[in-house]
Amino acid sequence: MPDVSNYLVCASQRSGSTLLVESLAATGVAGKPQEFFQYFTTSSQAPQPREWFVGVKNPEILSRLAPLDRGLVDTRDSDEWKADILDHGRSPNGVWGGKLMWNQTPLLIARTRVGAGTLRTAIHALFDGIDPVYIHVYREDVVPQAISMWRAVQTRVWRDEDGVHAGSDDGAVYNAEGIAHLAGLLLDQDRNWRRWFRKESIDPVIVPFGELVGSPTATTARILTAIGQDPDLAPPPPLKPQANARSKEWAARYRADAARNGYPL
Repeated sequence: MPDVSNYLVCASQRSGSTLLVESLAATGVAGKPQEFFQYFTTSSQAPQPREWFVGVKNPEILSRLAPLDRGLVDTRDSDEWKADILDHGRSPNGVWGGKLMWNQTPLLIARTRVGAGTLRTAIHALFDGIDPVYIHVYREDVVPQAISMWRAVQTRVWRDEDGVHAGSDDGAVYNAEGIAHLAGLLLDQDRNWRRWFRKESIDPVIVPFGELVGSPTATTARILTAIGQDPDLAPPPPLKPQANARSKEWAARYRADAARNGYPL
């Protein structure tokens, strides 16, 4: 049985997972979940916009992306890194929460430095051999997900704290090829999560995007129950939606381009 004092949100970018973990963090009893596993040891940074487009040569795409920042090498050893992760993700009642995207799994495996070198053993290395509660957040439609990510990599705005996406123009430019590239990556991430859950005989708590954004408080309450906490502590949603009329316009435009060019849907 999984240990309900630890949970791991398994997702892909722009799937709604930030809304869920921010809601859980706001309860004060569900850990302090963050995307702990996204940072490269070579730079101490999460993947930068250009790192999502390795191998892409289209100058129209690359011109929209900021240059790479070399960052600083993370010199912590595996034990120091593990201690920091567990400390930073735990709330005073002892519950730990975190978020893991499929593209981050090689970083988690490398940092735990376990002999078997598998994702399951890496997770067990964090939690003393016991599985956390696994929560699978996914988006039913990859088109708005990829569009949201294409806008985010151009603007480097990943959440709407300052109302950047509230207006009709955030400076991002439509590019069907750029969206298609990201759609392919995001679809692959979700397929890999599903394949891994089946292979490992894991039955995660399922959170579809539609349910999450439609009933965020009720969804958070359901997760609180799954980790043994009071569902009545579920707060109102702490984040605003970033999609707007422009997002819908781009989605219709991309679907037409995808039909003509065989882009992922």
